[in-house]
Amino acid sequence: MSQTLDTQDGRSVLRMRRRLAHPPAKVWKALIEPERLAEWFPTTVRPELRVGGKVDFGFGEPGEVTELAEGRVIAYTWDADHLRWEVRPDGDGSLLLLTHTFDDRSGAASFAAGWHTCLEGMVLMLAGGSASAVDTDDRALHEQYVSELGLDTCDVQEVPDGWRVRLERQLTRPADAVWTDLAGAWPGAGPVLVADEPKALEQEAGGGRVRWELGEGTGHGARLTVTWTGPDPAARDAAATRIPALTARLSRP
Repeated sequence: MSQTLDTQDGRSVLRMRRRLAHPPAKVWKALIEPERLAEWFPTTVRPELRVGGKVDFGFGEPGEVTELAEGRVIAYTWDADHLRWEVRPDGDGSLLLLTHTFDDRSGAASFAAGWHTCLEGMVLMLAGGSASAVDTDDRALHEQYVSELGLDTCDVQEVPDGWRVRLERQLTRPADAVWTDLAGAWPGAGPVLVADEPKALEQEAGGGRVRWELGEGTGHGARLTVTWTGPDPAARDAAATRIPALTARLSRP
């Protein structure tokens, strides 16, 4: 499995590639036939195989087929997202390419981990087994993709009164559980300025302020946004290094 995360026309684009030890025709059936999709896809899918055709997901508004090349490509909308599946011959097997376009860049690790698990299920199904037998560590996969997709890199900006370091990161734990750790002392924590359990905590830190905000995220965890501001340029790089380490610790059980 290989993957990349890019930005195109202001939207996030996750690309995942997986080699499969099965011919394209067999993989294609797994992408278009409802009974096979039901084995490995996150929900039921019934696509009308024509451009402009309806895609029924069993709940919510239907999607629409945006591209179709028989035996090779099918693409469709799913709510605000867009999925494009392509099958290419690769020796005696196939290369499967997924392009997932969406708005929530910080949720990319959740999407990648979810598709990773789904494709593991497809592999089992294509081999004659059951997709339900997939055994993956979702939390470990999520953290792996946070690192591989560069989602643990802070945004560092100069502001009129100094600097601001910010990181928005999806966690694998709910807000209540994270708050228990966050409200306790962390290295360098100063006096608490704001405490709104379990939503926001603001403290003095390194001559400036650090604010932790917990909100609704993707998957089963909270979305954490950390904003650290200060006047001393010497503290800026230290903040950009410490924030990813601290948020990674909060994501672990």
